[in-house]
Amino acid sequence: MTTSTLTAATDVLVVGSGPTGLALACDLARRGIAVRVLERRPAPHRESRGKGLQPEALEVLDELGAGDRIRAVGRTGIVLRKYFDGEHIGDSPSGAGILVGQWQVEEALRERLAELGVRVGHSEALVAVDQGTAGIRAELADGTSVHAAYLAGCDGGRSTTRRLLGVPLEGSTSEEEAMVLGDVQAPGLSREFWHQWFTAEGGGILLCPMPGTESFQLQAAPEKDEEGRTLPPSLEGFQRLFDRYAQVPGIRLADPTWMSSWRANSRVAARMRRGRAFLAGDAAHVHPIAGGLGITTGIRDAAALARTLAAALTGPATAEVLDAYESERLPAAAAVVADTTQRYERVVHAVRTPGRGTETGMA
Repeated sequence: MTTSTLTAATDVLVVGSGPTGLALACDLARRGIAVRVLERRPAPHRESRGKGLQPEALEVLDELGAGDRIRAVGRTGIVLRKYFDGEHIGDSPSGAGILVGQWQVEEALRERLAELGVRVGHSEALVAVDQGTAGIRAELADGTSVHAAYLAGCDGGRSTTRRLLGVPLEGSTSEEEAMVLGDVQAPGLSREFWHQWFTAEGGGILLCPMPGTESFQLQAAPEKDEEGRTLPPSLEGFQRLFDRYAQVPGIRLADPTWMSSWRANSRVAARMRRGRAFLAGDAAHVHPIAGGLGITTGIRDAAALARTLAAALTGPATAEVLDAYESERLPAAAAVVADTTQRYERVVHAVRTPGRGTETGMA
């Protein structure tokens, strides 16, 4: 039998320090609510990941006092430069959102959270949750435990919190990986454009200049081996894909600081509340990337959950009060998943036409 050491209690324990968890923590802290943030990673990452914020998210971030910091590092109005079979076909605007790396959004929110007197606890992993009538006891990997009135799982698509709560993530996942991604440098390639190369054969590669860095975010159709199996992302593979689809001599990709792969998921949690525990962001819903709605949807979850928890902590915590979050955000999540699934399918078909690119998923 293991024993654990009790650490200080808090009003709300937030698991995960991505944009959703940090936005939630900032919103609670500015309301005078005691909050603690757990993050299993030992340190903040610097990966571009989700790279867009829509106006609705910026409105929330302005209320939290982080909007101006993000605008200072982000970029608006980038031009999408489209190529087809190696030839420049046309340009189009990117839309009303702001281009900014996910790590930069997180950095701005961490700074704001620190101003509010809260710092993220790194290398703190949740391993067990025990709910009672008076609160939640969360056990951490280091043997300590935390008592909180409420728990918010904001720990991503592979959410430990969701698993511990026994909440299924319902929907579908593509069997094959659809894309490889990475942050790479491309000396000699113009940073004035989001370059999008597509081909009649159906593949393509995109290189988007990430503001405040010397890197581009690369997205490309994955390579396959002789037996048709998808190859893992690598710098050598990125270069082969660039040479194949972009056909731009003299550009050598370099300094990969992040490499990953992606497959299409369209899933929503069966519920976003179980007792005193809640799910938000990717922990509650995962969807295709078309439209750049991922971070925005999570931040809107955070705003709604902060309102619910503040109402419960400052007044009667009735079932009606606690259910308000799920009643608002579960239908919204289902709508976003359905919408982005359609957007993604639209983009997949559109890019086979010369001059069309990811902008077809924006509307």
